[in-house]
Amino acid sequence: MLQARARWNISETDERQADVLAKELDISPLVARLLVGRGMTDKEHAAAFLYGGTDHIHDPFLLDGMESAVIRIRQALERGEKIRVYGDYDADGVSSTTLMVHLLRQLNASFDYYIPHRVLEGYGLNKSAIDLAHEQGIQLMITVDTGISAVAEIAYASELGMDVIVTDHHEPPEILPEAYTIINPKKPGCPYPFKQLAGVGVALKLAQALLERWPEELLEFAAIGTVADLMQLLGENRVIVRQGIKRMQSSSNWGIRALLDVAGIQLKDANSTHIGFALAPRINASGRLNNADDAVKLLITEDQQEAETLAYELDSLNKERQRIVDEMTKQAMSMVEEQKSAGLKKVIVLAHEQWNVGVIGIVASKLMDKFYRPTIILGIDKETGMAKGSARSIAGYDLYQALTHCHDLMEHFGGHQAAAGMTLSRDHLPELERRLNVLADEWLSAEDFIPIIHADMNGSLDEVGVETIRQLEQLGPFGMGNPMPKFVFSNVGCQEMRTIGKEQQHIKMTLMKSKEEAAVALDAVGFNKASVLPWISTTASLDVLGELSINEWNGVRKPQLMIQDIRIPNIQLFDWRGVARLDSKLNDLSDRLRQLNDTQEEGKLPSLLTFHPDDKQLRMKYSKHYPIWGLNASGSGSCVPCNELARQQKFTSVTDLVLYDLPDSVPTLEQAISSASHVQRWYAVFSGSLQQQGTLPNRDMFKTVYGAVQKQGDSVLKASYFVEALSKRSGHSKDVITFMLDVFIELGFIKRTSEGYAPMPSPAKKDLSTSKLYQMRQQSLEVEQTLLYSTAQQLVEWLLHLQYQKKPSLEEII
Repeated sequence: MLQARARWNISETDERQADVLAKELDISPLVARLLVGRGMTDKEHAAAFLYGGTDHIHDPFLLDGMESAVIRIRQALERGEKIRVYGDYDADGVSSTTLMVHLLRQLNASFDYYIPHRVLEGYGLNKSAIDLAHEQGIQLMITVDTGISAVAEIAYASELGMDVIVTDHHEPPEILPEAYTIINPKKPGCPYPFKQLAGVGVALKLAQALLERWPEELLEFAAIGTVADLMQLLGENRVIVRQGIKRMQSSSNWGIRALLDVAGIQLKDANSTHIGFALAPRINASGRLNNADDAVKLLITEDQQEAETLAYELDSLNKERQRIVDEMTKQAMSMVEEQKSAGLKKVIVLAHEQWNVGVIGIVASKLMDKFYRPTIILGIDKETGMAKGSARSIAGYDLYQALTHCHDLMEHFGGHQAAAGMTLSRDHLPELERRLNVLADEWLSAEDFIPIIHADMNGSLDEVGVETIRQLEQLGPFGMGNPMPKFVFSNVGCQEMRTIGKEQQHIKMTLMKSKEEAAVALDAVGFNKASVLPWISTTASLDVLGELSINEWNGVRKPQLMIQDIRIPNIQLFDWRGVARLDSKLNDLSDRLRQLNDTQEEGKLPSLLTFHPDDKQLRMKYSKHYPIWGLNASGSGSCVPCNELARQQKFTSVTDLVLYDLPDSVPTLEQAISSASHVQRWYAVFSGSLQQQGTLPNRDMFKTVYGAVQKQGDSVLKASYFVEALSKRSGHSKDVITFMLDVFIELGFIKRTSEGYAPMPSPAKKDLSTSKLYQMRQQSLEVEQTLLYSTAQQLVEWLLHLQYQKKPSLEEII
């Protein structure tokens, strides 16, 4: 067995509805099933999702404040007033600023743009930046992706005679700033029907209103910000991103072309995944480590060489960002490991003076993914003692509400359920951690600490092909709210398991159908899942949850599964028979069990099951290090502790059990296995050998030996001479001859005298099988044949039969 990392929630699909939808829209049954599983059960909604275009774009003037914003901007254009676009340093803010620059260029405006420095100025409007704008003669300021909470700053700008138009998409506070006008679909009373626009989406609507048309030339910038800011790719966002990606695939923008090039992506292949994992990190790196101006310059330049230079610089910054994140993550992981000795807390709060506040959100996400707990990472300013933090949360723990309960400890905070930021004195960190954990005790159950993965449906390997995956692309673009379809493939075997990657942190394997079915294979890759590989035996039947993609190499296109999670529902057998270094195997298993069960008191060590508890070598080598169990001498079949480590735990807590040595008989092993139904993983060592060795003679061989004893007559040979002579004549070994003579003595057919072997007069008829010696030899050979010479697959099938209380003999399985 192997527990999945997450709880799997597999959607149920109404096959009848899917069939109807497939016929009505002339789409494949697979796509229809996926649409129905995602709640699009009628033709109208499904068609709008698949084919919806500008006919599903809303009137920009439905946004409250849009009309007055358009009037004021046109007034500024007519008067030649100087306009400043005030943006933000993340990818949404950069793309929003970029979009406005391209728009105002079209309108021949007198304008410039400004993005605050993340470290030196922080988020949003600030008075120093407003003073600078005033000194430079700015008369109209348009904020993008920011401004909704800047009450004091906008009031200050008004005092200086500047008008401020706020365009934002963040949650509005109770008190709104007294700006010239505010455009935000989430503003109370705003009738705009789609509330999930990104900051760049709101800027796009302003462009649509000013140009009095749908601004297709600006869509690629809107797509970048919408995907990068993790907005739901549904409704209007879906149209923006789909059309934006289409334009991007033939983009004439030198910045986008150069950025895709340094990321190794061909222009024609650009998609939402590339935006999220290639473009956005490079754009964000500028604002995280330097100044976001470089990212804006890249996307607005009309010079190819400048674009290529800036793209290279952003790529270098992103590599430096990755290095810093890796270093900080390792530090944070070490801090968590140190805390584990006192018990891992439900909310992780870590702070350090040397941590770069530009990447703390990424580190928080990595730790939350690793430990699946609400996590806050803070960088402390050594001079001021102020800590600036970023938080990420799990389902069931609302970060914004939790921080609201601690508002008195912080100078600033903001965010939503899953992410937040805050600033507070380092002196308040212990109390913040205490309060957040008290809330976690109240709000979270044990189950909440297990993540949930939603899968669309169960799949079959023989249904997977390049054409199948091509059909899935109809559901794109994929992202938040519209994830890549996930499939569960159950009861599949795996071959060619190996680690890959620079640090061997990823895994690759080939998934196969079971032996009884047609040979179908599917390559599968799991990123950062190398730790799972040692827990998968070569005979395991896996359930794998993942996303399908196409892997293209040297012109060959093959389907591939990107593994999200793995589970093994049945017991596993690891074949350790004949391993050269058992000690090393056990040490490695112990280390992995400690990591797997780091929150449990028991089950941290593998246990050994012995059928010979008096074995001195066993006691000397392993008794001090591993729990050792043996069969109850009463014959009840239960296992009893054989050393102090075993006595310190319950047998029912044992998950990993090593079959250390050979039993006297197969039924004895069956008894032991039946008493250990809780064991998840078995390790077959079967070291040592049984006392009974050699072959089991057949009846003709017994007749030959008995006849030789009878033919001696009065000239009885000494026992040793007799055995040696008979061995030479028959070709059987002396041990086998001696064994048969001992069986005849036990059954009363012959006797051994001081002179040699002699037949008994008129012996009673007895079958050979009634001899205890014969039975022991028979059992010994059965044990060796079945346990030492069977395949691992045969052994695991036998274990599975025993688990499900079907008890054929191992010989029947073989």
